[in-house]
Amino acid sequence: NGSRKPDADQRADDIKTYASSIYYSERYNDVEYEYRHVTLPKQLVKYLPGKLMSEQEWRALGVQQSPGWNHYMIHAPEPHILLFRREKDYE
Repeated sequence: NGSRKPDADQRADDIKTYASSIYYSERYNDVEYEYRHVTLPKQLVKYLPGKLMSEQEWRALGVQQSPGWNHYMIHAPEPHILLFRREKDYE
């Protein structure tokens, strides 16, 4: 079937299409860290690697935020919600 796009092309198209639908929470903090969560549209969930992602990996999914954020936890019931933290005094 010549009309089907290769997976890499489909992924790139999906990320371009849905990146504007990524939701970024307000930041919240404790004594040590600043936190935020990022909610991916359901259409991008299939591209999640099923592990904690490096900055390069989450940026490749269309997530845009300032440097220093670490993807630190996966909440299994809601894998489309990415949990990030960084040191409170990160510059």
